[in-house]
Amino acid sequence: MMPLTLADIGEENIIKRIGGKPDIKKHLEDLGFVAGSNVTVVSAIGGNVIVNIKDSRVAVSREMAQKIMV
Repeated sequence: MMPLTLADIGEENIIKRIGGKPDIKKHLEDLGFVAGSNVTVVSAIGGNVIVNIKDSRVAVSREMAQKIMV
């Protein structure tokens, strides 16, 4: 298991766990980041990560991406 920030670009991963405080977990769940979902890193620019999740592209900050374990 590793944070999303270390995932290879273009490789599909499965979310294993979401860490952080309850409000951060809720925010990420609202964006579609739930355990068992597939997520693919599209690009990482300036620490921010752009991912494909549930047929949508979502940008998350480096701090948020560190809390998403794949």
